Amino acid sequence: MLKIGVLGVGHLGKIHLNCIKNIDDYNLVGFYDPDAEKSETGVREYGLHPFKSIETLIDAVDVVDIVTPTVSHFSCASEAIRKSKHVFIEKPIAATPDEALQLIELSSEANVKVQVGHVERFNPAFQAAGRFIDKPMFMESHRLAQFNPRGTDVPVVLDLMIHDIDIILSVVNSDIRKVHASGVNVVSDTPDIANARLEFANGAVANLTASRISLKNMRKTRFFQKDAYITVDFLEKATEVVRMDEIDGQVDDPFALILDLGENKAKKRIFFEKPEVEPINAIEEELRSFARAIQNNTTPLVTINDGFQALKVAQMVLDKISTSSNNL
Repeated sequence: MLKIGVLGVGHLGKIHLNCIKNIDDYNLVGFYDPDAEKSETGVREYGLHPFKSIETLIDAVDVVDIVTPTVSHFSCASEAIRKSKHVFIEKPIAATPDEALQLIELSSEANVKVQVGHVERFNPAFQAAGRFIDKPMFMESHRLAQFNPRGTDVPVVLDLMIHDIDIILSVVNSDIRKVHASGVNVVSDTPDIANARLEFANGAVANLTASRISLKNMRKTRFFQKDAYITVDFLEKATEVVRMDEIDGQVDDPFALILDLGENKAKKRIFFEKPEVEPINAIEEELRSFARAIQNNTTPLVTINDGFQALKVAQMVLDKISTSSNNL
């Protein structure tokens, strides 16, 4: 059993505590949070041992779960890695791509496992869609949230859009050729709403919109590829697939939907599918997956390099937003 400790017991940190308690592969030994009130809540609600410092927690565990503000990810992770501890880091992996690169070098030298908390990879709707997604060439995502002061310490690109950046990068096997982006500060000092267009070397294009000042919540991505359209609703945990197959001969089904593309072109039959989506807790599953990677000495599903790549693209988006704002 892996001894694990949690750094940070704010809103998300408490969710991690609840999930870890359900995973048999972990022995949750305690937590650390510099905020006395949060620390008292952790003791009262979970009956856990509150460590007096980051250093003492790291020394007592095999795995460090970092759920602290983004600005402290690098310092917490680097200290844990230098002591040869496996590390789970909530997204984004670090405050800057340079910090992420340093963590990659440190983890390679220490030979430890690092997984980044891009939780939507474990969303059951996305996992159900996986077998249908094949070389998508156009993607469109909308991640909209009602305003919540929590998270406004970073731009909406790092708070919300980075989820979809990671999803897009996981299904497009090509380098980014160009980035266009714009954003607006509405209620905070950093962009609260942003739109980005990612153009890939293989011709694929992704349009991403993220907002934390919406009147309703939405987390939906659409994938368009040859003969198929897949929509993934990350919020409602639902997947729908529309696909087409060429018709070879007559179709006996009188209710079949047939697409006639014109003279000298093969007709196509349209199929509608709604894959079954397993009712799993994505955060619990990503933490369980990390335990398996450590125990079996396999590569985590969301690697430290994946976290770096997502952050690098997010920084490209932020740079474009900054440039466009300066030109106004």
